[in-house]
Amino acid sequence: MRIRVIGGGLAGPEAALTAARLGCQVDLYEMRAVVDGKPRLTPAHQTTDFGELVCSNSLKSESPNTAPWLLKQEMRRAGSALLRIADQTAVPAGHALAVDRVEFSRRIGEAIAAQPRIRVIRDEVTALDQNENGTKCTILATGPLTSDALSGEIERITGSGRLAFYDSISPIVEAESIDMERVYFAARWDKGTADYINCPMDREEYERFLDALLTAEAAEAKEWEKLEYFEGCLPIEVLARRGRDTLRFGPMKPVGLRDPRTGRTPWAVVQLRKENLRADSYNLVGFQNHLKFGEQAHVLRLIPGLENARFLRYGQIHRNTYIQAPVLLDENLRLKKSPWLLFAGQLSGVEGYTESIATGLLAGIYAASLARGEEPTPAPRACALGSLVHYITHADPKDFQPANITFDLLEPLEEELRKKVRDKKERHRLQCERALAAFDGWWGAMPQPAAELSR
Repeated sequence: MRIRVIGGGLAGPEAALTAARLGCQVDLYEMRAVVDGKPRLTPAHQTTDFGELVCSNSLKSESPNTAPWLLKQEMRRAGSALLRIADQTAVPAGHALAVDRVEFSRRIGEAIAAQPRIRVIRDEVTALDQNENGTKCTILATGPLTSDALSGEIERITGSGRLAFYDSISPIVEAESIDMERVYFAARWDKGTADYINCPMDREEYERFLDALLTAEAAEAKEWEKLEYFEGCLPIEVLARRGRDTLRFGPMKPVGLRDPRTGRTPWAVVQLRKENLRADSYNLVGFQNHLKFGEQAHVLRLIPGLENARFLRYGQIHRNTYIQAPVLLDENLRLKKSPWLLFAGQLSGVEGYTESIATGLLAGIYAASLARGEEPTPAPRACALGSLVHYITHADPKDFQPANITFDLLEPLEEELRKKVRDKKERHRLQCERALAAFDGWWGAMPQPAAELSR
């Protein structure tokens, strides 16, 4: 019962640890490695560690009866290894689950090293062949920076080409360089603990910042000439060009962030979120951009409190690659024409850390069934896990874009109940209740590993 997992980001390690827990021998491939004393990296990665978080350090909301909360609840019930590690390495972030990214990666590496059924192979995979080294099936989870050689192989084996858009990285600032006299701690609507630093702007400050942003010089074009951004992760300069108030209704939205020093709501707010438990660095929430580094320094230092900011990392753009899942995949994440090959993570057409881990979890479960010679039972449509996969496998191929988990993906309540329940929060609560019941029914019927296998 040997399977092959390709990719050491989020979905790959989750799939490997899940399949190993279910009794499979796993070959886990990762192309990032130290070669002749030098790290071999991708354009966006900074380490060779498993589970490196390239963009944000947040796994989104933990507020009960929200869609991200629901997905994580199902994953916890299914024993997600990476979500358990995320809980262990959480940093204060109000009502969100954010992690110390260095500790998060370190513990993933420890978990993989401690699992005797996982063999790590630091090498680039360029060919996808069935029964490689006696494996029953392969999980492809190489993420948004799939190598050119493997991308070509995916084109060959899918026969439909690949789609690509461009994703973004937010800047990180050193905590000691923030002028704490000009900012305040708060969580929106006081939900959760006040863990975010808020940089308030009056109208004049906002207009000055916006003018500088709109005239800032973009990074060199080269391969970025035809940018196809994901609508849910647009660079701030792209948003700003849509209208002078667009940022005030997006990443700089002040609603629910009353300044306790003045008792008033600012004209606009920039939020900073902790990068680690030491709280020695913060990332600018929603401030991914594609500007030259010098331009970023000038523009971002116009934000109140960041006049003398020292940036540990500037915003960047990197490629994101995903397949046309509605045409290619079945509900068990298998390639229809080659059912021995499963896709997981952002390559499968989901967007976001939690969603990537979720598809890795499912791929590991399904691969373990295939390795046992059994037909996998897909997660039910009514639960969040099933709804996420239902979207990527049933969306309109002509307009397909990667998706985060939202209530729009879940099955709506029955029409009679929708008419009866007008309050949106109550509707969401009922949707979550129904989803968890469906998940419990599916998971309860799944073959569970013997105690000696699950260790």
